[in-house]
Amino acid sequence: LQDFKLEFGHHHGRTSSVWHGGTATIVQSPGDEVWGIVWKMNASNLSSLDKQEGVEGGIYVPIEVNVHTQAGKVLTCRSYQMKDYVCGPPSPQYKKVICMGAEQNGLPTDYQKKLEAIETNNYAGPVPIMEEIEAAIKAKKINSA
Repeated sequence: LQDFKLEFGHHHGRTSSVWHGGTATIVQSPGDEVWGIVWKMNASNLSSLDKQEGVEGGIYVPIEVNVHTQAGKVLTCRSYQMKDYVCGPPSPQYKKVICMGAEQNGLPTDYQKKLEAIETNNYAGPVPIMEEIEAAIKAKKINSA
């Protein structure tokens, strides 16, 4: 995604009760870029995705962006931008999920290093959703062994 950058923030200044830190958003920033994965899905699933992304609660708003693929295509895609946020670093656990996704999906090494360099808020308390993710990954490894 060209001319955007990744930022982390707190909607209305409130820390995420799920992730205990700032959560991701994208903002226009000429000359910058955000790497990610494009998922193809049925339009019938949009309301479910919007709900998951906090659109109903007014946290994120869906936007259309033009994504340039490595194959040279330009795709019109749906993304989400946080509304009314105050910048703030993510928890180490949230950053780990983002970095794991970048690695699993083979994003460019330079971009992965940029993600690894993101400063966190050093939150060390429990993050139940992270424990669920790690348990699911462990179960998948056991089942595919």
